[in-house]
Amino acid sequence: MPKYRTIFISDVHLGTKGCQADVLDDFLRNNSSEKLYLVGDIVDGWKLSKRIYWPQEHSNVIRKIIGKARKGTKVFYIPGNHDEILRKWLDMDLRFGRIRIVENKVHKGADGKKYFVVHGDAFDGITRLAPWVAWLGDSAYEVTQNLNRWYNQVRKKLGMRYWSFSKFLKHNVKKAVDFIFKYEQNVSEYCAKQGYDGAITGHIHTPEIKQVNGITYMNCGDWVENTTALVEHHNGSFEIVEWKIK
Repeated sequence: MPKYRTIFISDVHLGTKGCQADVLDDFLRNNSSEKLYLVGDIVDGWKLSKRIYWPQEHSNVIRKIIGKARKGTKVFYIPGNHDEILRKWLDMDLRFGRIRIVENKVHKGADGKKYFVVHGDAFDGITRLAPWVAWLGDSAYEVTQNLNRWYNQVRKKLGMRYWSFSKFLKHNVKKAVDFIFKYEQNVSEYCAKQGYDGAITGHIHTPEIKQVNGITYMNCGDWVENTTALVEHHNGSFEIVEWKIK
């Protein structure tokens, strides 16, 4: 039996220097599931359209995912705003091998509840209504990631653990906290109207499991800052797994 019933990962951002592909590769090697959901921004088309950055570690992640699909894992790819080019082919029932690409998915949990799985950019007013502002924000985010990468190279040489500057800002700057709160409210309100029991999203790089207005709100996190996945156990319970290479 696979270790988990379901694994959900999002915001990998393959094709960027900030992607911790080696950590994700290790996670995929050591964890199995009946289903695997790729909840958007797996490949960063925004960055790849400007310059090509694709080291071997990024190819290894793709091979691991394809390998799981070939061995029987049901894999669903839900595009996000950074890999939105895939959305153009949603009506064609597009598949990469045994990987099915869908706009969203209703996941029926082992507990019998219905969970709406979607990347989440549609619930982000900035991305949806002012994409140029989102692009500027993404550029600023890249600058913080470059600084963060340099800082952590120094920390690693000193034997210190990884520390995320952007993660620190998200939890301590009021505007960032307000943005996350509004996003969670938008997602939960939509799910309540549609009759879903819960939501599983990505997009904001903030791993979470919580109750929001009677809806079970869950966010996978990311593989840039947090290296987290959302997993569903065979008994129906969910957990955020933070993965580090041992």
